[in-house]
Amino acid sequence: MDKNKVCVIGLGYIGLPTAAILANNGFKVTGVDIQKSVVECINKGEIHIVEPDLELHVKSAVEEKNLMASLYPSKADIFIIAVPTPFHDNYAPNINYIIDATKSIAPFLEKDNLVILESTSPVGTTEIINKILIQEGVDTSEINISHCPERVLPGNIMKELIENDRIVGGIDEDSTQQTIAFYQKFVKGDILATDAKTAEMAKLTENSFRDVNIAFANELSILCKKLEINVHELIKLANKHPRVNILNPGVGVGGHCIAIDPWFIIHKDPENARLIKTARTVNNYKTDWVIGEIHHAAEDYMKSNNNIKPKIACLGLAFKPDIDDLRESPALKVVQNLISKNFSIIAVEPNIDNHDKIKVRSLDYALRNADIVVILVAHKEFKELNFKKNIIDFS
Repeated sequence: MDKNKVCVIGLGYIGLPTAAILANNGFKVTGVDIQKSVVECINKGEIHIVEPDLELHVKSAVEEKNLMASLYPSKADIFIIAVPTPFHDNYAPNINYIIDATKSIAPFLEKDNLVILESTSPVGTTEIINKILIQEGVDTSEINISHCPERVLPGNIMKELIENDRIVGGIDEDSTQQTIAFYQKFVKGDILATDAKTAEMAKLTENSFRDVNIAFANELSILCKKLEINVHELIKLANKHPRVNILNPGVGVGGHCIAIDPWFIIHKDPENARLIKTARTVNNYKTDWVIGEIHHAAEDYMKSNNNIKPKIACLGLAFKPDIDDLRESPALKVVQNLISKNFSIIAVEPNIDNHDKIKVRSLDYALRNADIVVILVAHKEFKELNFKKNIIDFS
């Protein structure tokens, strides 16, 4: 008999799209989330996050009764853990959500079940799941456990969940093969087999590589500012070299992956993760540098306007263009800092309706009322602005 019942733990930016795609590919899916509002929203066929095409998938899956959201797990053939993995204040990995999710499914596990960890995790986490299940009384010799990290880009998740290659690493060979067989049912990309620790390290490596390259671009932008060089023109020219591909600088690095994952490597071996740690330092500093530049612009305005503080429009709160995701967003950190320094801030984020601590205004309102406009995120709404006052573009 085919294994077609899936329980997805965590209905966030990865869990919900995964659940919706599975539900539209012949699986009966129960999605689990600890937030009652999220469960109620999904069961109405609606979504609580912004992601192109996601709402159509969820609506269809719920109407066809292939997707149901719940506050609690239930029996299934396959359990997917897709919960957040943040870090503590000292940048040490925090896998408490994974531990809680593992304990929550333990009472429902039966022989031949498959447990898949999709959450980006420190090396060794899949084995920790195995140990926790044993402690919870589960005979893990009768089930399969593996890691298959998500590798998608926010804003293109529904396409990339199906088309991207996937890496699968089980705690043993049978777990790896069982997991590969599952993903082959709906993934068009290649399914690449390895062991659990290598699969965990692969995802951390991918995001650390990107972090290092972004750090180079961000450091270059700071140098060019001092040297009075247009960094974008410089990068465009340098990239004409056949073996050079410099990324575009920004306000820093945000999101749940690139801003966090390198710390998982650093925490394991801080003495030898020197370049990775330097990149993290550079990208965090870029956000502080941007704040300093805005402070300087405000001071210059005050000198020319009888010491009157300017109204500063900050365009963008998300961590990257055209999404609503504020996790680890450097743009949000900039705005929060300016507000804490008693600047008059007009925050604009076209992808969210409101924020619990920051009043979100329309772009038209901001352009009418601002003395200085700061572009923090390259949302499509901010292209070709018709604003004749001071514009500072960090996007």
